[in-house]
Amino acid sequence: MEGIIFDIKHFAVHDGPGIRQTIFLKGCPLSCWWCHNPESQDPKPEKFIRIHKLDGQEYKKEETAGYQISVGELFTIIQGDQIFYEESGGGVTFSGGEPLMQYEFLAEMLKLCKMNHIHTCIDTTGYASLKIIEKIALLADCFLFDLKLMNHKSHQKYTGVPVERILNNLRWLDNNQANVVLRFPVIPGITDTTKNIGEIKSFIQTLQNIHQIDLLPYHDVANGKYERFHKENKMKGTRPLSDREMLNLKLEFEAIGLKVGIGG
Repeated sequence: MEGIIFDIKHFAVHDGPGIRQTIFLKGCPLSCWWCHNPESQDPKPEKFIRIHKLDGQEYKKEETAGYQISVGELFTIIQGDQIFYEESGGGVTFSGGEPLMQYEFLAEMLKLCKMNHIHTCIDTTGYASLKIIEKIALLADCFLFDLKLMNHKSHQKYTGVPVERILNNLRWLDNNQANVVLRFPVIPGITDTTKNIGEIKSFIQTLQNIHQIDLLPYHDVANGKYERFHKENKMKGTRPLSDREMLNLKLEFEAIGLKVGIGG
């Protein structure tokens, strides 16, 4: 069996506990305005032109974002860092894009990791069928689960999909005592409104077994990617929140009893 990935990050420390390897799977059902990996959205490999500069001259080179890889090939790469997982309490995180879009490939990878005692996290938007969530929950050790916007119209406008399925899947994971760390992208003028933050806090307080959230500050490091892939950058010129603003938001979530991190 083969999947399509577009990147592998070694020695990651922000995608779950310990030192990790993060595998980025291609394809995402969402089209968030602030997406930091716009090259992840199309499930197929995409050609693009990368410009290299040397001695004041520009050199153009055609490259491809995304490539096919077999379960066995990818697991061999994962095993290459196993000593670091064992020493740090780390493991492998499957990200994207949305890894649940390739759930059959993902399930096979998770089975191999479980057989070899490698800790796994799924970094997910939560937008998938409940059947897929149930299947993957039996195999994964942890979910890093995005919670962006509570209002239906706003979620549809800024991500391209409705929010109800995501919330229902999160409730199911909570009811079944899955290990879940929430992730809240703090996007100026969109997700950081008083109304949205209040609604998210109220929703979280209805959950019984989820007690941790990471606040993910907006940053503009993906600006070059939007130009490279000829995609509209709807967030161009947006000012990230200050460290003080992020700290105040951290304190606000801590006040309802959550363990809160900044940066994930």
